[in-house]
Amino acid sequence: MPDKIHLTVATVIEQDSKFLMVKETRNNAQVINQPAGHVEPGEEILQAALRETLEETGWEVAISGFLGFSTHHAANGITYYRLSFVAQPLRLVEDAVIDSDIDEAVWMSIDEIRANTGVLRSGIVLDCIEDYRAQRIFPLEIFRNGL
Repeated sequence: MPDKIHLTVATVIEQDSKFLMVKETRNNAQVINQPAGHVEPGEEILQAALRETLEETGWEVAISGFLGFSTHHAANGITYYRLSFVAQPLRLVEDAVIDSDIDEAVWMSIDEIRANTGVLRSGIVLDCIEDYRAQRIFPLEIFRNGL
C-alpha cells in the first residue's frame, strides 16, 4: 500500500501578474501544473520545494509562506498528498538542467490559467492560485525540521 501514497510539494510563484507554470506530458496528453514533485526520503519539505522548482523551471526561488495541504486520488490509484507553498522568484539559472518530463516552463496570467482548466493536472492547481490570490497564506513557522 505505501507505493500508492505519494508526498509532493508545489510552489505558487507570481511575477508581473503572471504565474510560473510548467507544461508536462502525462498519459500522452499535455497538462499544466505548478512546479511540483515528490519529496525524497530523508529530504526536508522546504528543501524539496526549492529543489523541485529549480529542476522543473530553472528558477531559484525563496519560500515565503504555506498555502495548505491537499489530497488528490488519481485514476492510476495513487493518492497524492501535496504541500503547497508561496515563493518569490530570485533568478533564472540560465544553464539549469530541466527535468526531462517537463515540456516547458511558462509564465501565465490568471485568465490564461482559468481558460485552460480542462488541461490542468488536477483541480488543486487552480485552488492553490485562488488561495494565494485571497491571501490565505500561513507562516512557515508551522514547519519543524527534525532532519
